[in-house]
Amino acid sequence: MTKIIRDIWILTESGLTVFSRVIDPRIGPQVFGGLMSALNTFAENLAEGGISNFELSSIRFTVVKNNHFLFVANSSSEAKAKRVLKELQNISKKFYKIYPDELLRNIGKNIKTFAEFGNHITDSLEEL
Repeated sequence: MTKIIRDIWILTESGLTVFSRVIDPRIGPQVFGGLMSALNTFAENLAEGGISNFELSSIRFTVVKNNHFLFVANSSSEAKAKRVLKELQNISKKFYKIYPDELLRNIGKNIKTFAEFGNHITDSLEEL
């Protein structure tokens, strides 16, 4: 199976980025998390469900909202949108399988717990 996700961010609805794996960081993960949270809130006010994807030049960002978390991934705009969405949904399922609800409800600002999550999703991510 081809790895189709280039970068990924997992953030709380409030914008705290708890995990990110980015090949070419141009913006810090917490700044990105705040921006995505604001965009999602804006989109929710315009349309039920919030933002699901958007494109910038040749990059598509896909967003999955699941249990008060946003899972954001980017991929080539040439990748099939449904396939990227399915892959991101699978990643969110792995996340909830690994991290119990009680831990997720009491994150605070302790994001070190999630540092190793990338090891569980290497089959989905393009190589660094």
